[in-house]
Amino acid sequence: MPLLTRIRGPRDLDRLSPEQLEQLAEEIRTFLVEAVSKTGGHLGPNLGVVELTIALHRVFESPKDKVLWDTGHQSYVHKLLTGRQDFTRLKMKDGLSGYPSQAESEHDVIENSHASTVLGWADGLAKANEVLDRDDHVVAVIGDGALTGGMAWEALNNIADAKDRPLVIVVNDNERSYAPTIGGLANHLATLRTTDGYERFLARGKDILERTPVVGRPLYETLHGAKKGLKDFIAPQGMFEDLGLKYVGPIDGHDIEALESALARAKRFGGPVIVHCLTEKGRGYQPALQDEADRFHAVGKIHPDTGLPIASSGADWTSVFGEEMVKLGREREDIVAITAAMLQPVGLEKFAKSFPDRVYDVGIAEQHGAVSAAGLATGGLHPVFAVYATFLNRAFDQVLMDVALHRCGVTFVLDRAGITGTDGASHNGMWDMSILQVVPGLRLAAPRDADQVRAQLREAVEVDDAPTVVRFSKGAVGPAVPAVGRVGGMDVLREPGTDTPDVLLVSVGALAPMCLEIADLLDKQGISTTVVDPRWVKPVDEAMAPLAERHRVVVTVEDNSRVGGVGSTIAQALRDAGVDVPLRDFGIPPRFLDHASRKEVMAEIGLTAPDIARQVTGLVSRIDGRFSDADAGAVDSVEPARD
Repeated sequence: MPLLTRIRGPRDLDRLSPEQLEQLAEEIRTFLVEAVSKTGGHLGPNLGVVELTIALHRVFESPKDKVLWDTGHQSYVHKLLTGRQDFTRLKMKDGLSGYPSQAESEHDVIENSHASTVLGWADGLAKANEVLDRDDHVVAVIGDGALTGGMAWEALNNIADAKDRPLVIVVNDNERSYAPTIGGLANHLATLRTTDGYERFLARGKDILERTPVVGRPLYETLHGAKKGLKDFIAPQGMFEDLGLKYVGPIDGHDIEALESALARAKRFGGPVIVHCLTEKGRGYQPALQDEADRFHAVGKIHPDTGLPIASSGADWTSVFGEEMVKLGREREDIVAITAAMLQPVGLEKFAKSFPDRVYDVGIAEQHGAVSAAGLATGGLHPVFAVYATFLNRAFDQVLMDVALHRCGVTFVLDRAGITGTDGASHNGMWDMSILQVVPGLRLAAPRDADQVRAQLREAVEVDDAPTVVRFSKGAVGPAVPAVGRVGGMDVLREPGTDTPDVLLVSVGALAPMCLEIADLLDKQGISTTVVDPRWVKPVDEAMAPLAERHRVVVTVEDNSRVGGVGSTIAQALRDAGVDVPLRDFGIPPRFLDHASRKEVMAEIGLTAPDIARQVTGLVSRIDGRFSDADAGAVDSVEPARD
């Protein structure tokens, strides 16, 4: 009977011998490769933390002790050891989340999968323990990549302020976040990784001096008083100790016995301790180890033996952007690229290979990236900052007060915009078109297809006196959606075929094919529809109000929150223009969405062609006075375009 099947909770680990623990580690790696290859998920990071997770749960008593995971994509082993071994629907609807989840287990504390936050959480929990006089322990596991984030250092500054407040910080150092970790901190950790002589030197020196008659002990104590200078010379972990943090390590992150010993010492210390563990991302799985790009950080469905993808999804939005960036780079020497530790995921790998001196990886530091972009623009360059839509939230103040206020020509390219689905609530890019509406001067584009990504990216980088934003979806990009005409700066995707059309349907970004389907369904109900793509949704095109005035109803459809989104902005523009036309906006409701496929999430929230067509039909019927009881359930609230 496999050992893994006998583990129903962390305390089941206590009964295992050292040999059995090693066997369990191998079983876990085999399980992860077999399970994740069928569903997709974060494989490489979890293969690297098997022994570390086992040691954590043997030394600490979760859930009484709080074990916190920064980012959380490396929590699969933690799930296995806390009674969650059904991975058949990992990241799917009604299956396990790809991150810690409070709804799944009392052992999960943080489910926000944005990096560099765990130390702030740990600081707060440790303070709560102190105030409430609890003897619980707090353990924060953070990667070397996440340590590049400014929030982590803000937290360290506070943690170090209390010398007797227990808190264990485990640095999971695999030299990578998505890709190899960069920057000054990475160089410092690399020095620590390659320096293993200090503890042996000090122990041997103490042994020799204490056996030396008369002068031995006083001389040792004198040298021990100079310990910090000696440490800085032999192993420069002084950076942490200068902050007031006890440092233990580096520890072999795949040696369970050594890990347990280090963690037990940290647990007994009674103050803040950093335990520096060296791990290998992708350990035990040769295809991952051979993947120089990101060690199988995140994979789709793959063949477990080879690591090769089972099916190709064709061209995706990200690759279209990446290829156009290379073309722009060849045409314009002033274009530079910025990424926040995600060079490959945001499509900048080819640009970096073509122009290595014109790409900047700032680490997991979106705030710094945005301010640095303002500096680059002020210095005469045009920076393109590519980032996931959900992560731009973290740099809003910098977009507003550094880039926009100073009228800097910076282009932000938002990948994974809208509903992304399987990564859950924190990864849906559903807020960008709402929060950016308040930024004066900012221009925001939502391309509907690959051709528009190329065209609107080029339009964006031509702007040198304001921030521009280009946002697109996740996954495969569909066929081109041709325009049949142009009104102002807006593309007309479908003409109504009558001089007195009923509905102006405003299609935002990647939802264009669905909006054309809605128009077809409305046509079958005798409702004539004009479909337009604004292309640039901020500012609202001046032609929008007169076009809306020629219709009886305006309907907006967007892959963004309805609160403060494109629909709300168009409604305000119509009010300002004195156009009194009923407007109905469809988008994402203001709630956090559970993980599921994009299609399943959109069906759940009613963002589908049949759902929208049904409600618009009811709205038109109501305006015509043909509204019946049967229609009542199909019609949502109607928002007049007036105060």
